[in-house]
This record gives sequence, structure tokens and C-alpha cells, in this order.
Amino acid sequence: MPPPPLAGPWLGHACRLLLSLAVIILLLGLAACQPDSGRASIEPAQAQEGLWPELERIERAARARPAEQAQALQKLYGRTAPGSAERLEVLNLRGGMAARLRDRAMLDPILIELRNWPLAEQRPGAEAVAGLVQAAFHLNQGQLRDAKKTLQGLNEDAVAQLSDRVRYRLSALRSVVLADSGEFDGALQSGQDAMRLADRLGHGWRRALALSDMAWVYHRAEQIERARELSKAALESARQDPDPETLNAALTIHGNVFADHADASISQKSYAEALEQARLAGGEGMQALSLGNMADYYLRRGDFAQALKQAEQALPLAQRQQMLSAEVLALHNMGIAKIGLKRVAEGAQDVRMAIKIDLDQGAIAYAADGWAELGRYLEKAGDWAGAVDAHHNYRRLIDEVLRDDTRKSVLEAQESFDAERRAKDIELLARDNSLKAEQIRAHDLALRLWSAVAGCVLVSGVLLGLAYQRIRRTNEALKHSNETLKQQSERDPLTGLSNRRHFQKAVQRLTPAGGLAATVYLLDIDLFKRINDQHGHAAGDSVLIEVARRLRAALREDDLVVRWGGEEFLIVVPERDADAARLLAQRLLDIVGSEPVVHGDKRVAVTASIGFASFPLGPHELALTWERAIDLVDTAMYVAKAHGRNRAYGVQGVESKTEAALLQLMPRLEAAWQEGQAELVTLYGPSLQLEAA
Repeated sequence: MPPPPLAGPWLGHACRLLLSLAVIILLLGLAACQPDSGRASIEPAQAQEGLWPELERIERAARARPAEQAQALQKLYGRTAPGSAERLEVLNLRGGMAARLRDRAMLDPILIELRNWPLAEQRPGAEAVAGLVQAAFHLNQGQLRDAKKTLQGLNEDAVAQLSDRVRYRLSALRSVVLADSGEFDGALQSGQDAMRLADRLGHGWRRALALSDMAWVYHRAEQIERARELSKAALESARQDPDPETLNAALTIHGNVFADHADASISQKSYAEALEQARLAGGEGMQALSLGNMADYYLRRGDFAQALKQAEQALPLAQRQQMLSAEVLALHNMGIAKIGLKRVAEGAQDVRMAIKIDLDQGAIAYAADGWAELGRYLEKAGDWAGAVDAHHNYRRLIDEVLRDDTRKSVLEAQESFDAERRAKDIELLARDNSLKAEQIRAHDLALRLWSAVAGCVLVSGVLLGLAYQRIRRTNEALKHSNETLKQQSERDPLTGLSNRRHFQKAVQRLTPAGGLAATVYLLDIDLFKRINDQHGHAAGDSVLIEVARRLRAALREDDLVVRWGGEEFLIVVPERDADAARLLAQRLLDIVGSEPVVHGDKRVAVTASIGFASFPLGPHELALTWERAIDLVDTAMYVAKAHGRNRAYGVQGVESKTEAALLQLMPRLEAAWQEGQAELVTLYGPSLQLEAA
């Protein structure tokens, strides 16, 4: 499962929406190419003439009233000439609004016209604009990988021609996409680029948005004080070049980065003022988002009645503006608040409706987050059946989100490893080229010495020998570096355990043609979010590192232990004996929960929930792929959590004879156990054993 948002589940979702909207503001009004001697340009000669003042006004007002501004742009479109800078600007503005509104029907003809720009020499710039708009649409859909891939595919020659304003927006968009990918270093670098360009442009409102984006990246990277400093600077810039839309964005981020401050009034006042600015802007959609943030504030404090009130005010505003992102947020918050108020069935229906809207729009990642959050709150409310169903839906969607050529790819830190590896590859390639050049120089030197005097053969031989030794040492270093890079790409950077990439290679030896032949354990640290909230994320990291160490100590050399998710660990052992499987499960419970984890002067109590099974599955020797095997033990692990945590449930057998029958049984595993269609074994962790004694 992915790690929880830093400041609560709703804040992470709402802030992703806000940052996506901020990026759209930056994309609106996008110009094409920078004038350059020898290169065609579609940059306006005078940005203050003709339609440009009106387009600048639309850029700043678009966040509050996207539908209204889209109509204004449709009228301006007829006043622009094909292939002109004004036409490009109008198309990009409408593209940004289509991304904001997640309106595919509006977006598609815009992309077609941009990619078929009438002037061939200007087409690369127009195609770059199309790429930026497409990436923004993907981002608003929750399709992060597609957004990142689109940005990576931009023509660098075309990007080099872009004006300061365009490169500013491109840097801001990259910052948001990289931050959402967990690549905080790259996100901060792109944010700094946007800051420098904002300063060159001299627009205070652009600087305010760039500072706000930077503040949120620092907050997500757990540099809280730096995040708050930048948020204050963003608010100052917004007040120096004010408009309600920019002030709303800066105030919202300010409230978010101060959400965990000891003085809760800072966040509350920021959200309240952000809502007031949204009302001044006259944008019902923006008001809906601000009300959603207010609902988040009350949800984090357990004031479900106030949260429900704010969300109920937000919903009709979002629906009137057809702003689906705000509608989803309002429905989700309404549902969670109702569950908190013990209106469980009604609340679950609201959250499911929000998830359906996301799914209808293709925003699978956001829908997966919705299922995960619903599952946690249904569990708190005691609706175990609903929680299990939500959990299975989350698993199904997150698998779809993460499925690629290696299924589920790698963990969030892996992307930074890949970037590091590429940099090292470039460095090694440069070193190799340098060595080749040195070889050529040594050869030329040898020829000159040979032709000059036979006596120099000895000297040249010595030089060649030295060069050969140096090349050999360098080749050995290259080989060692390549091995190191390979190992890094298959290791989790925090715990040092194998990651999913390594697992997908290693599991093949345990998966003959008939299916997986091994015992599989899925272990999840109990109440890990509470550990982070009470003791800090550094303590949470210490827990993960220590649990990984304990697991390695409990396993043999040829057993496979993998960091599977944020606080999940997957273990695969070749041994298939049922008694041995139970003994190892008990040992894992005991070794994780017997001693607290020491972090500084703190002693953090840790327990785990485990699901396990041996495959092929008895009594019918049902063969399964490793993916289906993990789904089954994940279900057993969730049953362990539903029954109070700090325990293990093992699936010893099922009456299903086919995979299809097993898939129907899994969502109701506990009921099947009670009906005699499944055989489960229950084991208890250390503290529960003491209670029983």
C-alpha cells in the first residue's frame, strides 16, 4: 500500500487537486517559440497589443470561472489567424481549461489543430504546446505516469526555443509531476528553475504560484520549516500583485503546510481567507474546492458534523460548474464525515459515488485512493465486510495503476535510483570515451617513437604497458560500477531489502509451468500511520529498518524477503510443509512484536498482521500464478487486521478446484471459513499470547 499523506488522507488528495489546478493556471496563455535568429517563431512582437491584454486577463481569471472563460475564448478564436501567435494562445488557453475540467471532448480537437500546425517551421513549438496540455490533462486525471511520460517525450530542440513564460510553465508542471512521483530532488530543481524565470518575468503572481508549489514539495519532503518559510514568501508575493485566484492558491497551500502546527488557528484562518478570496473571484468551482479544504480541516480534527456541513455546501457549487474534481472531493468528504457520524451505509454510498466519477473519467489512481480511505473508515466503524470489499477494490485498481512491463514496476524511491543510474551511465560513458582517446594518443606516440629510433621501442613498450594497465583497471572499475548499479536498481534504498523488480526476476525459479510452488507470507506493520503521526516520520523509518533487520534474521539465506509497499513486506520460502509454514508465521509474529523499536529516547511498540499460504493449495492442489497467490494471502492478512491485528491467518486449504472459483471465494474468505469451504489457521502475536495465558 502507498504511504499515507503527510498531513492526513484528505489533505493529500485536496492538495494534489490544488497543485494540478495551479499548473493549469501556469499553462494558460502559453506562448509558442522564442524569437531566434535562424529559427521560426510564433512569439508575439508586442504582448501588449491586440488580443494579448485580454488573453492575460483570461489567464489570471481562468481558475475561478473556467466554463465562462472558455466561452470568451471561443469568441476570440474567430479573430485569430491560422498559424498566428494569438491562435496558439487561444488554443492553449482552451486546452488548459479542458485539462482543468477533465473534458476530453474539448481537448481532442485542440490537440489535433496544434499537431497539424499550418506552418511547418513552427510546428515543433506548437507540438510542444500540445504535449504540455496533454500532460496537464493526464495529471488532472490522476494518470501520473502518462503525464511524466508525455513530458519526457517533448522535443528538446523545440523546448529550447520556448520563451521565458513557456519555460516557466514547463518547469512548474515538471515540478508538480516529479513531486507526485516521489522525486523530490528533481521537483525542487524544477521549482527553482520556475522561480528564476518568474523573477526574470517580474510577475508577482507567477512568483507566488511558484513559491507555493515549492513550499508543498518541501512539505512532502518533510522539510517542514523550509516549507513554511516559502509559504509565507508566497503569500507576501501574492499580496504584492494581488488577484483573488492567486491569493486563494497561496492561502490554501499556507493552510496545508501549517496543518500540523501547534497553533491550529493558522491553518483555519488561512482556509477561511482562501474561501473568502474564492467568493470574491466569483468562481463557484473554486469556492467548492475551498469548502472542500475546510471540510478536510474539520475531518482531521474529528469534527465530523462541521466537515459534513462544509462538504454539503461545496457539492452543489461543484455540480453547477461541472467541476468534477471538486465534486469528487465534496462527495468523498461527505461520505467520510457521515461514516464518522455513524451513518455508515449512507456515507459509504457517497464515497462509492465519488469513486465512480473518477473511474468514469479514467482517474484510476484517485479512485484507488478513494477505496483505500473508505476501507480504513469502514474498519473503524466495524463494517468488516464493507472494509474487506473496499480493500479488494483498492488492490484491484492499484494493480492496474502500477501494471507495466514488470507489473507494479518499482517502489516510489526507485525512480530516483533510475535517475542516479542514468547519470552514472553518462559519467562512465564519458570516462570510456576518454580512455579510447588516450589509447589513440598512445598508439600515435608509439608510431612516432618507432619511426624515430629503434631504441625507443623499449620506451614505447613501457608506455603502452602502462596504458594497458590503466585501461584494465578502468575496465574493472566499470564492471564493478555496473554490478553496483544493478544491485541498487533491485534494492529498496531505506531497508536494503529486495524490491519488486528483484522479486519478479527471482520468483520465476519458484514458478514452474504448473504455477507457484512455495509458501508466501504478506506482513503489514500494524497502525503504521499512527506511529508516524505520534512519533514522526523519522521514527517510522527506524521502525521499517528494524523490522527489515528482524525479518532477515528470522529467515534463511535462500528465502526471499521483499519490501512490498509502504509498510508491507512479502516473504517467499521454498518450503511447503504446512507445519513448517505455521512455525515460521509464529516466529515472524514473535520477532516483530516481542521488543519495541528504539528510536533515540523513544521505545516504539510494534506488531504485525500476517496472511500466509502454501502453494499449490490443498486439498485439490490448486495451482496459481504468483499474482493470484499474493492476492489470496493479502486477503488473509486483511482478515487478520479485521480481527484485531497482531495475529496471522493462514489459508491451509479451499474447496475451490479452479482459479475462477477461488476468485469468487476470496472476497468472502471469512464466511467461506465458517461454512466449511475454506480451512484457516489462526496464530497470535506476543502480547495476545500473554493475554490468553
